[in-house]
This record gives sequence, C-alpha cells and structure tokens, in this order.
Amino acid sequence: MIDVRSISKVFHLGKHRLIALKNVNFQILEGEVLGLVGESGCGKSTLAKILVRLESPTSGQILWNGKDLAKTKELSICQNLQMIFQDPFSSLNPRMTVETLLQEPLLIHQLPTDAVAKKLLELVGLPATALRKFPHEFSGGQRQRIAIARALALKPKFLICDEPLSSLDRSTAEQIAALLQKLQRELQLTYLFITHDLLRLQSLSSKVIVMYLGSIVEMASASSLFKKPLHPYTQGLLASIPIPDPILERQRVRFPILGEPPSPFHPPSGCPFHPRCPKVLPICRTVEPVLKDTGLDGHKVACHLMDFK
Repeated sequence: MIDVRSISKVFHLGKHRLIALKNVNFQILEGEVLGLVGESGCGKSTLAKILVRLESPTSGQILWNGKDLAKTKELSICQNLQMIFQDPFSSLNPRMTVETLLQEPLLIHQLPTDAVAKKLLELVGLPATALRKFPHEFSGGQRQRIAIARALALKPKFLICDEPLSSLDRSTAEQIAALLQKLQRELQLTYLFITHDLLRLQSLSSKVIVMYLGSIVEMASASSLFKKPLHPYTQGLLASIPIPDPILERQRVRFPILGEPPSPFHPPSGCPFHPRCPKVLPICRTVEPVLKDTGLDGHKVACHLMDFK
C-alpha cells in the first residue's frame, strides 16, 4: 500500500541544520499494523506528518499504490490517508461543536453530510447527544473517540495513530486500544501505530520499526523482534519494560542504555548510537552501519555487530 523510499528531512533553523530523518526506507502492506517506536525526538512524528502531507520531505519518495504522494493532486488519495493526533485537547477546535468537527472533512471534500456525524459517533461508542456539545465538555478518552471519528469521516484505508494513548490514563488507554483494534478488523484498515509503549506494540502490531536519531536501526515482525532483538538499542528498550513479578524483576539481566540521546544538530560520526552503546566496536565510531537483511524472516538491523557473528 505504501512504499517509503529514501526519505530524508532537514530543517534549517537560522544557521543551524537539523537532520530529522535520514534515508528512511520501509513498506506497509494492506491490512497490516506497523508499529513505530523510539525515544522522543527520533523523527517518528515528522515521518507521520510527511506521510499525510503536512510536511514535505527534503528528498525521497512516498508511493501510495505506485503514485508519488508529493506529486499527485488526487483528492481520493488525501481521503484515504488520515491521522489521529497525540493530544485530543489540542487537535480538536474548542470553538466547534462535535457535529461541526465531524462534518468539516466532508464539506472540504464536497461529500454529503446527512446523518454521517451520528453514525460516526455510534462507531466509536458515543451517544448522539454529543453532537451539540463542545470538546471541553468531554473527558480525555471521549475526546480521543471524537478525534478517531473525525479521522474515519472520509472512510480512509490507512490511518496513522500518532501516540493516541499517551495522554490517557491506563484504564482509558486500554479502552481506546481495544476500540482501535475493533475498527481495524471491522473496517479492514491499515495502521501505522506510533508509541513509546513497547508492550502495546507487542499486542497490536504485526511488524515493528525501531528508530534512533532519524534512522531505522531495526525492523522485524513483532514476534521476531520481541523474541530476539538484535540491535543493542532495541535490547535496551525491551530490557526497560518492567516485569510484574518482583522476583523475576530482581533476577533479570540488566541492559542499560547509557546517557542521553545526542543533539540532532550535532549528530555523532559513525553509528549514531555508539556514544551510548555498551557493545561499541572501534568501527562504530567512524563508519555508519546500513540496514541489512539478516536472513531471519525479513528481520533487518543496522549494526556492525552483525558482521562479526
């Protein structure tokens, strides 16, 4: 469905040059739930905005069923790619009623609006009485349901979920995650699911991409990644997941990620992770690794350690 080819994004802030994305390549198959994980500032949201054309890439292509998104003017493609934003408190216009919010995409695309808003609310589990209310009259979970309903208004085939659970409490997040899973099955949607919650990815996604400082460092099926992570960064992320059993938690092998992520204004030479890697090799400091197929069921990793095994 989507083929991302060598996407890079550079922001120029005064005299400074910030590399947000660097040569990113991946594909999303129809009906797939692709998980995207990484620390804050690694480029996840920038990539999401490029996919829905809120940002333009500095170089590279994004093909939607073979058509370049940067060049096409077909409205049908815009309808098919929609996004659920992280914070429902800021992504919904406080001066619009719910009915107006849900009708706005339809009016922009000159589509009929009769009874659509009510059906959208039913789809996400909200009563029709919500139509006349404003966003501030709802809880965080209810607002996120409204945001999901708005994203579904144009009947898209592909949804980007940009950390849609991060601003919610645990109980509400579970409900919204279950709703997203239900909608994905019933409406046959394709998701790019961005999150910090690795456990959530394990249960939601079919494939996972791990990003670090604007680059993909590992890509694999969810089962393969969680069973045998290959990149030291991925190993550190998985090792940070708490285990509910206190005995097992004390016995587990620690794999700390050292220090803080480097500044994207001044990225390190060689492997971007080498200043924090406990397994760093001399070559890591000077030569940047490329994403290579390991031959293990599509498992790819960008790490020099793979060359010495």
